[in-house]
Amino acid sequence: MSRTDYAGAVNALVDAGSICVVTHVRPDADAIGSATALMLGLRQRGKEVRALIGQDREISGNLLSIPKSEEIELTQELPLGFDLYVTVDCGALDRTGYLAPGLERAREEGRLLCIDHHASNEGFGSVNLVDVACESTTVVLIDVMDKMSLQVDRAIAHCLYAGLVTDTGSFRWGRPSMHTLAARLMRYGLDTKQIAVDLLDSTTVEDIQMLGRVFQSLSIEQAGAHSLGILVASLDDIGGHTDSAVESLVDFVRALEGTDMGVVFKEMAPQVWAVSLRSSTINCAEIALRMGGGGHLPAAGYTAHGTASEAVAQLVEVMS
Repeated sequence: MSRTDYAGAVNALVDAGSICVVTHVRPDADAIGSATALMLGLRQRGKEVRALIGQDREISGNLLSIPKSEEIELTQELPLGFDLYVTVDCGALDRTGYLAPGLERAREEGRLLCIDHHASNEGFGSVNLVDVACESTTVVLIDVMDKMSLQVDRAIAHCLYAGLVTDTGSFRWGRPSMHTLAARLMRYGLDTKQIAVDLLDSTTVEDIQMLGRVFQSLSIEQAGAHSLGILVASLDDIGGHTDSAVESLVDFVRALEGTDMGVVFKEMAPQVWAVSLRSSTINCAEIALRMGGGGHLPAAGYTAHGTASEAVAQLVEVMS
């Protein structure tokens, strides 16, 4: 079965009259932009479309700047009766949170389409469109929408651009074509400066104070031939802060002088850590897969358990 089945994805979307779009828990701009762009595009065809996230926690306020993001529902149960269920930007089924069991049943029934760009995604849908060459899932959707002859407008362009600008680190990495795609979307009159402020620059005094506390944990660890820049963000430090502020921590150790990988351990519940890996020289996805996670070559993640020192030691051992 192909992982990059554009024709199968388009056919599934065309044939379905009602579609439920699901993106991942603790969403970023690519997740929200993918869900809203697909929702808006499919509604042009008169389809019934809902977009969901399987979590209780509210999404970061800055993501509400993406058009129609306020329509994305937070829920613990997958609604029944849709012709097709579509996951966007989910590298694995468990990234759909509370909705994973229902989506598992949809897959068994042949009604689950997976659209993604993570290198670690082996394809968990009935039909899979996982294009790892694409910088973001919104880039995958640009091709899908073109093949369906859907009309891009300013709102859809904003959604698509949101995923592209954030998943390329403001166009610091990606193919030359990412600039061509950005130029195409900008022609719809996007205020790219404001989008950058909303998604990349906006912060609060409280978030900056949180960053300062976490920075005090910075350490350099040797893992065999590799040098890791590590931040440990405890639940006491990050509890109550926006997802976008917490996720920004990794940007400060991504390219730390004297290291070849940046790592952030974020305590999401007592002794449960969401671990982010970033590197321009090490295959992060391969390491994350060995730890039960996944992602891209330069950026990946996994979940660790135990004390902070135990979680760090586990990673050092795997990489040594």
